[in-house]
Amino acid sequence: MESQIPPGRARLSDVARRAGVSASTVSRVLSNPAVVAKATREAVMQAVAETGYRMNHAARNLRKQRTGCVVALVPNLGNPFFAKILDGMGRELAAAGYDLLVADTLEDSGRHTRLDRFLDPSRADGIILLDGLAPFGDLAGRADLPPVVTACEWIEGADLPRVMLDNREGGRLAVAHLRALGHDHIGVIGGPPGNVLHKARRQGAHEAAGGARITEFPGDFTMQSGQQAALAWQALAPADRPTGIFAFSDEMACTFMSGLQRAGHHVPRDLSIVGFDDIELVSHLSPALTTIRQPKREIGRKAARIILDRIAGREIPPVTLLAPRLMLRETTAPPP
Repeated sequence: MESQIPPGRARLSDVARRAGVSASTVSRVLSNPAVVAKATREAVMQAVAETGYRMNHAARNLRKQRTGCVVALVPNLGNPFFAKILDGMGRELAAAGYDLLVADTLEDSGRHTRLDRFLDPSRADGIILLDGLAPFGDLAGRADLPPVVTACEWIEGADLPRVMLDNREGGRLAVAHLRALGHDHIGVIGGPPGNVLHKARRQGAHEAAGGARITEFPGDFTMQSGQQAALAWQALAPADRPTGIFAFSDEMACTFMSGLQRAGHHVPRDLSIVGFDDIELVSHLSPALTTIRQPKREIGRKAARIILDRIAGREIPPVTLLAPRLMLRETTAPPP
């Protein structure tokens, strides 16, 4: 009868002896299982379970000169849009033995902070950048950067892998829905003019508009700009008011709608509204918001898988494109 190993005291050699393989084979199974035959992997993992062996991740990372951490850089951590993305990202990284650290790239002043202090290989093994306006160009030519992947947003002209929604198609879906209902005057509440999401969604919206009239309201994806757009819509003569509104974020759509409802307008009887993102709140509104859904957890999971592949030196695609989906709810109807 084999002697029992006290919990937490098993060594690599104990696992190897129980599985009937070498210690180096056990190490390969635990660090790179894809290179080991299935039967051997199963024997080793059974031995791990039977012995209670626990890998010392800190020691492994020290040997490999790794931190065991991936940093996600997010513009405005207060935005609920990022919650599910970070959840999907964190779960995928944890399964691979990595910790997820999160930092905000937007300063109180509204400026995007320099990235020097984040892009340090002694602090992180990889970076997932979700801010398309971050000044990444300042670091061009540096050879000591950890692997970087962009998610959701991307930086024009930067040779970085992207995980992104087809934002152009999302904009097209939103306006095509309004046009199919009969709206021939469309209002769009955009994002910051230089933002890549704004450009892509605007392009899709204009492509779907056909011969419809378009009125553009400035925005920056925030609730405050949605409120300002509501005031601007009300300031127009009734004949000049768009009957169908496409807001480039759910936050803007929500505050635009609430501003009009407080002023006595009815949605969708007086005008229709489509948002973008499908944050959790909007399906619980009254009326519930019609919007474009982003598969947020899937974006996070795919970004995590790609940064892990980059860290491991594996081939990765330059662009991973996910499809948007129109979520039909209660804020759209034919024009009055």
